[in-house]
Amino acid sequence: MIVKTRGLVQIYTGDGKGKTTAALGLAIRASGQGLRVCFIQFLKGIFGGEHFFVSQHHAFDIIQISTGDLFTKSIDRVSEEAKQTLEYAEERMLNSEYDLLILDEVFIAIQYKLISVRQILELIDKKPESLELILTGRNAPEAILERADLVTEMRKIRHPFEKSIHARVGIEY
Repeated sequence: MIVKTRGLVQIYTGDGKGKTTAALGLAIRASGQGLRVCFIQFLKGIFGGEHFFVSQHHAFDIIQISTGDLFTKSIDRVSEEAKQTLEYAEERMLNSEYDLLILDEVFIAIQYKLISVRQILELIDKKPESLELILTGRNAPEAILERADLVTEMRKIRHPFEKSIHARVGIEY
């Protein structure tokens, strides 16, 4: 039996690798304990290993409204997709369909001014008490950091990109 507790707001940010990976680990843990999980990705563009895992195991819902190469789309199209993603997230949150809602790379959408800090603060204000809300991405705005219950910063010390080692299937995506 799942006991409903007060849901927190968690943030994974910083310039280091592991923000999405940490959120995925939490999604798997929560799903394994019977919680209903929705993992919503902003601006990812391509499907990663997490999509293939979820399609094979039906562990949780993973949503990516924006697909394809983001660099070939107009800024208006990318902006519209970011707004649609946020609207979808708010709808899922308010319908109480999930116990855990993850907004992956939401801070990148804010950084590129596709959505606003104010919109995310309003989303936090509307969060049902029992919902756990996870926000990820580089450059989390200070106003949102102040509202979080848990903030983890991934700090880059060394990264393979510095040695021209590119993203690898199954490791980075």
